[in-house]
Amino acid sequence: MSISQFIEEKSRQLCFYLRAFWQGTLNYQELNYFFWDTLEEWSLYRSDDLEPSTHKERVFWHLLHQIHYWREDQLTDDEILREELTHCVAYLKGESVYPMDCIGIRP
Repeated sequence: MSISQFIEEKSRQLCFYLRAFWQGTLNYQELNYFFWDTLEEWSLYRSDDLEPSTHKERVFWHLLHQIHYWREDQLTDDEILREELTHCVAYLKGESVYPMDCIGIRP
């Protein structure tokens, strides 16, 4: 699987998990498990890969970092944060333009 395929697959999953969490059908611990499972899968890729990152990849890593960085209550209750993250989700799903404030980088 190429890096772009990995990002495509994991982006779909991340959007699904985050939306389910916001809808109350997925608990925070499962969202956290997804974070760690994704990093474990990513560790299988060579760190010296020269394939440049895309806008989609940068938004993906940014969003993944955000769901791990913020507390559960902040992810659900902070309206400004939710709006920013919703914009990232919309971009990953092809429903919005690139969010310029995303600074995600590969781990």
